[in-house]
Amino acid sequence: MERKDAPLLGIESSCDETAAAILAADGTILAERVLSQIADHAAFGGVVPEIAARAHLAALNALVRDALHEAGLCFADLGAIAATAGPGLIGGLLVGTGYAKGAAIAAGLPYLAINHLEAHALTARLPGLAATQPAFPYLLLLLSGGHSQCVAVEGVGRYRLLGTSLDDAVGEAFDKSAKVLGLPYPGGPALEALAREGDATAIALPRPLLRREGCDFSFSGLKTAVAQAVAAAPPGALARPLAANIAASFQAAVTDILADRLTHALALLPGANAIVVAGGVAANTAIRAHLGAVAAAHDLPLIAPPQRLCTDNAVMVAWAGLERRAHGLLDDLAAPCRPRWPLAELAR
Repeated sequence: MERKDAPLLGIESSCDETAAAILAADGTILAERVLSQIADHAAFGGVVPEIAARAHLAALNALVRDALHEAGLCFADLGAIAATAGPGLIGGLLVGTGYAKGAAIAAGLPYLAINHLEAHALTARLPGLAATQPAFPYLLLLLSGGHSQCVAVEGVGRYRLLGTSLDDAVGEAFDKSAKVLGLPYPGGPALEALAREGDATAIALPRPLLRREGCDFSFSGLKTAVAQAVAAAPPGALARPLAANIAASFQAAVTDILADRLTHALALLPGANAIVVAGGVAANTAIRAHLGAVAAAHDLPLIAPPQRLCTDNAVMVAWAGLERRAHGLLDDLAAPCRPRWPLAELAR
């Protein structure tokens, strides 16, 4: 039975983090648990889908029970269960949604199939995250390992894509550039740390699509230029000062591109009430600072989740579940997993 005043359990298993969170009906976080699989995938330099799915299967039940214990609740106290149903790795999605559906059947609770991208898009509305909850419409800059998008967020379930990556996503460019520089997995945080030691003007790197019309992205040429800069170095191990200069120059190029694309996106959404940056790359402090300057120049607030909520987590899944439940957007237990699930295809 649906009880809109009862807490909601959210489950995330779309990639390499297994996560569970319980939110009260007003969005208060009652419990959150995240189990990273970085150690499981580090030897391979990236996520191995089969390993990820098995790790989700092994960890999820205990993680949910830990979250329930922390919140002082049992399944009978919940009002609904939400789980990421896509986009993501199909094995992990099946584990998370299968668990959520089974628990929903056993406890007689409504089920919500959450779009991972919508969860990122709505995180900025989580109570207490910003001075005031951003009103629709607002501009979302979604930056992750799989996505680089400018999205007009016009309401729950209502999204308009303004621009997207024509090739590599920004997070992919970070990870691949980090690998070329010999940095450990995950590459994004390691490259950001190394960039602090370098000179951002030392290496001339391209800024694809800079000042071009629209707000699409391209990072493939920049990634290739990093590889060429490394290849041009003297034989042997790459000297750390040179690696730091390349990392700093790469990061500066990315921030310039993102700031330019954001400026163009704002022209396409003149009524925006705020700028929201979300996704794993949104945890990068240099990028946040650069985008903050763009927001200030347009007299708009820049809302970025705390770093723990930028990467994959279940708090955002549970909050998206609360937002959708408030609009009566519940799902049938037959709702499928969708490895590819564009925001524009969401049902309202």
